[in-house]
Amino acid sequence: MRDRIRFKHNSLSTESTCISWIKQFIIFNDERHPTEMGTAKVERFLTYLATRRHASSSTQNQVLSAI
Repeated sequence: MRDRIRFKHNSLSTESTCISWIKQFIIFNDERHPTEMGTAKVERFLTYLATRRHASSSTQNQVLSAI
C-alpha cells in the first residue's frame, strides 16, 4: 500500500494518515483483508465514523480515498 501511495507522490504525512485509516478500517471489520470486503463494509465504516465519532464530511472523504 505504501508503494502505491508513494507512486502518487503524496507527502509522508498523507501516507501516514492513509495507512492509519486503512488499519482502522481493517480492525473495525474484524481484521479481514480489504479485498474480502465490499461496498457495504465501507459504507458501514463511514456511517460509524459519522455517527459515533462525529467525523466531518471532509474526513469521511479522506477515509474513502484511503480505502
